[in-house]
Amino acid sequence: MKERKMKFSIPLFLILAVILYLQQGMAQEGKDPFMWLEEIHGIKAMEWVKARNERTTAALEKYPDFQEIYEKNLEIVNSRDRIASPNIVGDYVYNFWQDSVHERGIWRRISLEEYFKSDPDWEIVLDIDSLSEAENTLWAYKGAFMFHPKDNLCMVQLSRGGSDAVEMREFDLRTKKFIKDGFFIPEAKGFVSWIDQNTLFVMTDFGEGSMTTSGYPRIAKIWKRGTPLNEAETIFEGDSTDVSVYAFSLYTPERRYQIVRRGITFYTTEFYAYENGNLIKLDFPKDVKFDGIFKNQMLLQLKSDWEVGDEKYKQGSLISIDYDDFLNGDRNFTLIDKPGDRESIVSVSNTKDFLFVNRLNNVKGELYKYTFKNGDWASQKVEAPDFGTIQIASTDDYSNRFFFTFKNFLTPTSLFFSGKNEEIEKVKSLPAFFDASNLEVKQYEAVSKDGTSIPYFLVQSKDIQYDGDNPTLLYAYGGFEVSEQPFYSAVMGSAWFARGGVFALANLRGGGEFGPQWHLSAIKENRHKVNEDMIAVSEDLINRKITSPKRLGIMGGSNGGLLVGSVLVQRPDLYNAVVCQQPLLDMKRYNKLLAGASWMGEYGDPDKPEEWAYIKKYSPYQNVSKDKNYPKVLFMTATSDDRVHPGHARKMAAKMESLGKPVYFYENTEGGHAGTVTNQQVAYETALIYSYLWLRLEDTEIRE
Repeated sequence: MKERKMKFSIPLFLILAVILYLQQGMAQEGKDPFMWLEEIHGIKAMEWVKARNERTTAALEKYPDFQEIYEKNLEIVNSRDRIASPNIVGDYVYNFWQDSVHERGIWRRISLEEYFKSDPDWEIVLDIDSLSEAENTLWAYKGAFMFHPKDNLCMVQLSRGGSDAVEMREFDLRTKKFIKDGFFIPEAKGFVSWIDQNTLFVMTDFGEGSMTTSGYPRIAKIWKRGTPLNEAETIFEGDSTDVSVYAFSLYTPERRYQIVRRGITFYTTEFYAYENGNLIKLDFPKDVKFDGIFKNQMLLQLKSDWEVGDEKYKQGSLISIDYDDFLNGDRNFTLIDKPGDRESIVSVSNTKDFLFVNRLNNVKGELYKYTFKNGDWASQKVEAPDFGTIQIASTDDYSNRFFFTFKNFLTPTSLFFSGKNEEIEKVKSLPAFFDASNLEVKQYEAVSKDGTSIPYFLVQSKDIQYDGDNPTLLYAYGGFEVSEQPFYSAVMGSAWFARGGVFALANLRGGGEFGPQWHLSAIKENRHKVNEDMIAVSEDLINRKITSPKRLGIMGGSNGGLLVGSVLVQRPDLYNAVVCQQPLLDMKRYNKLLAGASWMGEYGDPDKPEEWAYIKKYSPYQNVSKDKNYPKVLFMTATSDDRVHPGHARKMAAKMESLGKPVYFYENTEGGHAGTVTNQQVAYETALIYSYLWLRLEDTEIRE
């Protein structure tokens, strides 16, 4: 009897403990087993990374031509024949340069006259290698906020390992030294803008509650020289759920303007004029793109139709209005440019007297120069080569000097200049790093699932045989209104074209090639259309017998990494190689990792059931299946990437391995979202990529 009593007299707390234990165990089953890989610098996580890096590099370096590809890549990226990208600042042309001697780079300058010489004598302003050695820190140069119009001061941005977070230090461009006891902002994701020589707009991490859930500043302050940063005066506060807040000065020959930008989402903003200590809200549409002020005209690109006053302005148009008139209630805008159905505006910039509009016409660059007189805009097309990509390289707000570049897949980049006489002349050109005489470029169109025509460029040999046996690399991005345009890559030319590879560049929806609607038609609940477009181009390449699944590889980075990850899990039968760089892959948690919350305007909010319902259908991490056969993917990321969390690539690789799906994985310890900091890192990573592609697509993969 006693034994019976003892048997059934289990204390209640023990029963509850057992139930709790069982519940926790059941809950654990539903948890992400690879969450520990999100601990960026965790000991266990870094041991995992090291082991995979060693395995991947050992395997890919076995490719017989790996060393040759690496050495040629390094020779190209270190070549003294590269064009030193110009940046006109006052009386100087500034340039940031890296080579075999200056691995981390030098910030340098030269007079405009000297710049045009064949062997210019550059003056070093700041040596990042020397600074790194002196401070025992691997610094990466991230640019400088210049003080205009005197151009004697700047705030230099220094990043540890190439991350987006920067330390900002005041620098004297006359003495070429950091200013002792000058403005200094500790490491953070942030911005500054000069108000005058002794005052800054500053946006940084001011402490608890000062950053948004996206990891950017939500508070703008005015900071006066000689006062502590924590005593700076707050002029604007956004919400914690905003993307960011940015206050900035616009200097023009006519006057200075001060603007506050509140980024509510990635695509919606509010703008305020800051006049005499007062904020004046500018009642623009929330999705408008503010392109600055020229001749006192505010420049706006419309992302949707806008009916204002008696006029209706079409989506994609560029319009303007006088700044002072607008503040006084006038809403009579002037139309500057309205692109057609197969056109879009890429960028807007200006010199002292000219406004430049860089356009795409069926994904081919055009440049137009506008003048504003007596309330009217007049335009003329700038003389530039056809059938390629045109980009403004640098302009001068206080003169009419400007540089622009032209390039395409087979034409080395050329630099053009216009000076006092306004004539256009080619002043520099890259040498031909590979023989393109037997190559040609075609433009085809594939038909997506819903009937939409998707254009793509194809670079191939003139004597190509359409027998389905050509190693082909397809690259795409498909997001954030980014337009994919023809480019000249000496590294690709040497490592891919010269060895017989075919290259395709797809212009998927989600990009900006054909204006805002091309982008908006494939976001959030329509994101699946980007994947369908990519699959359509892949199938078109196969149906034309340009290639076959055995010979087709795809590559994409960041949002493009999500793209190739998505089509990988949906249609692995189409590909034999996938290069997935700095990718988003776990779309259930992307908004909780680093800057992920800022992209919910593109993808949606996975914490809302109705939005997760469409996101989960394409999220790569949630759709990997043990029942499917996948090509051996190459995942690449960087430990120091503080924009897209390296955990995405880590967890996807780990999950595929756990399902018996072998992968390659390589994580550079520095490099930030760009993936690399030094030219040596660029050469090595590209050698890994092309060795991988040839191993997979030539069917000569070496067994590990």
